[in-house]
Amino acid sequence: MALPVQEQVKYWGVAAAVFALVLWVLGDVMLPFVLGGAVAYFLDPVADRLERMGCSRAVATAIITIFAILIFVLLVLLVLPSLIQQSISLFNTVPDLFNDLRSFLTGKFPDLMDENSTLYQSLIQVGETIKSKGGELLNTLLSSAMSIINVVMLLVIVPVVAFYLLYDWDNMVAKVDGLLPRDHAPVVRRVAGEIDKTLASFIRGMGTVCLILGSYYAVALMLVGLQFGLVVGFVAGVLTFIPYVGAFVGGVLAIGLALFQFWGDWLSIGLVVGIFVLGQVAEGNILTPKLVGSSVGLHPVWLIFALSVFGTLFGFVGMLVAVPVAAALGVITRFGIENYKDGRLYRGHSGPDK
Repeated sequence: MALPVQEQVKYWGVAAAVFALVLWVLGDVMLPFVLGGAVAYFLDPVADRLERMGCSRAVATAIITIFAILIFVLLVLLVLPSLIQQSISLFNTVPDLFNDLRSFLTGKFPDLMDENSTLYQSLIQVGETIKSKGGELLNTLLSSAMSIINVVMLLVIVPVVAFYLLYDWDNMVAKVDGLLPRDHAPVVRRVAGEIDKTLASFIRGMGTVCLILGSYYAVALMLVGLQFGLVVGFVAGVLTFIPYVGAFVGGVLAIGLALFQFWGDWLSIGLVVGIFVLGQVAEGNILTPKLVGSSVGLHPVWLIFALSVFGTLFGFVGMLVAVPVAAALGVITRFGIENYKDGRLYRGHSGPDK
């Protein structure tokens, strides 16, 4: 006989509270394990495909690991130094960009840009703030990332965790399935399957879209000669994960830098604009429909809300788990609404809809 609903709610409520407490207390410690789990989940379909091609799970995992190490080494040697250098240069160049903007506005709108005007003072403050705070933030991140403990955790523990989780992924899923309450196993499998479908569509799909768009923007902008093209491409690619935000921030940043660098060279400015227009056309008509699908079920507002709440409560680790939790809550909510509409509370005594 199944437990009463009140008892089930109590047990699941306690489990959710324990999960939140562990995430809050052990957030920093859990970071490499969360990252390793995310990597393993992202690569599991590749391992499954290699298995269907005749490889054993161990061989498939080894092949993926070797390719991942090669790609990582290439990124560290070829991309990361340039990205850091361009980021530091961009922060240091911001005051000069604001000075150019101030000079331009002074020539066009002399009354508006009087030294005692609010706009004039605001431009100076914004430029200096971005230089000081941005450089301070970047230096803090770099010093933190380059500490011995963090290097060991991120460069050793994450790959090891990802390797073992990827190798044992199917076994872990089978063991978890064997622990499900027998009365609720079919329903739990159905809900878990919908959650996995949502996550697979969004995380794997959007991760691939981010990688493709970020690489495209970075290479294309550097080819047209934009000074900080690699940084702009990286920012636009990462923020593409949040719908509409990546295109807006990347486009504004790239076009703004192009206006300062190429002012008067309208062909180069037009090329930068064309790069982002082409990228958005490809994303909206090819990449997102093919790789993500149209029925993911994660509304942009709900996603931004989840990232904000979990990031505030649990820091960077919270932002990593925000999307899976948001996807799970979305699926569970839709499941609850579906059962509510089939129940007596919604239908009343009249049965079908009037």
